Amino acid sequence: MAIVISVLDQSPIYPGETPEEAFQHTVKLAQLSERLGFRRFWVSEHHDSEQVAGSSPEVLVSHLLAKTERIRVGSGGIMLQHYSPYKVAENFNVLASLAPGRVDLGVGRAPGGLPRSTQALQQGGAEAPSLTDKIIELEQYVHNRLAADHPLAGLKAGPIPGTPPELYVLGASVASAEIAASLGLPYVFSLFISGDQAVALEAIRAYRSGFDTSQGREPQAIIALAVLAAETEAEAKELAGAHKLIRIHLASGKTLTVATREQAEEFTRQSKEAYTLEEREPEITKGTKEAVREQLLALAKASGVTEFIVTTNVQSFDKRLRSFELLHEAFAEVPAEA
Repeated sequence: MAIVISVLDQSPIYPGETPEEAFQHTVKLAQLSERLGFRRFWVSEHHDSEQVAGSSPEVLVSHLLAKTERIRVGSGGIMLQHYSPYKVAENFNVLASLAPGRVDLGVGRAPGGLPRSTQALQQGGAEAPSLTDKIIELEQYVHNRLAADHPLAGLKAGPIPGTPPELYVLGASVASAEIAASLGLPYVFSLFISGDQAVALEAIRAYRSGFDTSQGREPQAIIALAVLAAETEAEAKELAGAHKLIRIHLASGKTLTVATREQAEEFTRQSKEAYTLEEREPEITKGTKEAVREQLLALAKASGVTEFIVTTNVQSFDKRLRSFELLHEAFAEVPAEA
């Protein structure tokens, strides 16, 4: 089975590092990803964070497109609940015009930050449409086919690129998979956030079974996951450390996952809502390159997914780069039909 590797980088700011250094690392990782022949390089959106620098993916995507030549570059993703679909379409149509055929537009529904930053991002906004409605409108703007009965019919999100950005729905639940399926759009399941492979497999099945083919498209499912390859199993285990994921269950029924208990406590303090916390082991595919290859091949066989978007967060930037080099070697050394 031929496996395609892509990369997600969150521009982490580790202790003792600056945001400038974090972005320099992102650029170097994008350039390495291109040299290694990976398919795409995505950046994320986080707000009000001292641990992550990437608050404006569209700006960072523009810079990365200028610093690379061939690799697809995109958002993983734009948190669409905060923004006008029209403005997002304009931003990414500009990018697609600057770098034809190289731009991906991944959108998600997570807040990307704490309640305080969500309030700031949505300041002055009226009652927001559903995510599904926003994605529908975004796709219409991106492809310059706003519905005739739309209140703004005739409006165009210029410039109109020759090759529009490719739109992807991101999520970590069966519900998000069903949204992508109903819209007939590509879907990326974020296993590194969900941490539950059984849910990932269920979501992919729901996506494929419910996919709307009426627009002539076929389902395209991708899994995003944390991967750490090292020279030895012991080194991989040490580099992975004792990370935990904290899942917040709010009284309103919403759930979200953060990286630390401190972030969870700050989120709940700002939300002023009753909650419970659940500590989970993160889902990290780790080990030697041979072990990582076998784990990814097993997941590909179980899910039918052949493209993985990989994120690797370890403080040593050299070790982070080496992990991607080993991942490339792992699949370069095995026949495509393996």
